[in-house]
Amino acid sequence: MITSIENKKTQRGAYSRQIAFAAAFLLPTAKFLEVPRLLAKYSMGDLLLPALLHALSQTLVLLAVLYAASRSEIPLIERLKAFLGKGIYLLYGIYALYFLFAAVLPLLDMEKFVYAAFFDTAPTTFSFAFFFIFSAFVCTKGIKAILRSADICLFLFLLPFLALVVMGFSAADFSNLMPLFSVNFSASATAFRRSQPYFSDVILLLPLLLNLSYKKGDGVKIVAGYAVGSLFTLLFLSVFFGIYASIAAREHYAFSKIAQYFPALSVVGRIDLIFVYLLSVVLLFYTCLPLQYATLSISSILGTKRQTFVSALLNFFLFIGVLFLNKYYDTIHNFVSGNLFFVFIIFADMVPLFLLFLPKTEPNRHPHLPRKKGEFTYA
Repeated sequence: MITSIENKKTQRGAYSRQIAFAAAFLLPTAKFLEVPRLLAKYSMGDLLLPALLHALSQTLVLLAVLYAASRSEIPLIERLKAFLGKGIYLLYGIYALYFLFAAVLPLLDMEKFVYAAFFDTAPTTFSFAFFFIFSAFVCTKGIKAILRSADICLFLFLLPFLALVVMGFSAADFSNLMPLFSVNFSASATAFRRSQPYFSDVILLLPLLLNLSYKKGDGVKIVAGYAVGSLFTLLFLSVFFGIYASIAAREHYAFSKIAQYFPALSVVGRIDLIFVYLLSVVLLFYTCLPLQYATLSISSILGTKRQTFVSALLNFFLFIGVLFLNKYYDTIHNFVSGNLFFVFIIFADMVPLFLLFLPKTEPNRHPHLPRKKGEFTYA
């Protein structure tokens, strides 16, 4: 056990950096499709306040988890297994269901966006199947694939994001945002509630944080990464609403439209689409994230290393489900964001706070739970 911890420590510098990169460059992309429209619609134009409240609340949850991790050199997952015993498998099952539930809206959003942005003619019924082929492959690669994708997203995110925002600046009128925070707070609260599924960020970092062998400075890196990602989101929202103002509530797929009024496009053509395509790759990684966690959790419960079978079966049924559910997109979206928002608050924000009560188990007295072969430990 001590040896395994020491082995992780030799890699922990890259590990904490990759978590910070995921927070800064991977998580924000979920907020560039439907979130600007939702916030503009329900906040009556004062869309920065609910976004800022989300960022602050998620930062508090992140700080709590990091504090729990800092209380011992033993990773949180090992302490959690020692505390719960075989009950850890029940927890895996609950969060497998949660991640599948959390994947519904991103999958439907991704499908609608792909059909609208990438197809000049009507797509076939099975056009979106290519996503699930990619997802089935990624889900077999485990947590290391997520960490590597976080490194890749540093380059895939920064260039296209900054390019699109700079292009959008020319058409943005920031007086549309004034006066800030002037709308009745009940509207901001509604926007906060309706956008909750897209701002449950810490739970998507939690499987990575559970394995962090915490060392001084890790918390600063990770919180700084999340702060940078939040600033990217606020900047994007500001430019988007500065451009579209009163019609922002009707504009879907915000990041594909933010640069379309850049004057030079009339001369050189739609070069902004190059940056949209690059940012779509990051969105692809993000959409796969809950599916990867669900696959790994189910594989752990089954005690198998055959993630290929689990991944193939899971993605096949999700593909069939999306084919059926896409006809009811508006109904599902309104029902989840309007009536089931509390699921995200409970399982993504409140339950992780119980990590604060885990005992600080010393390495030489750690009652480590024996693993089944292939058991998922978020490592």
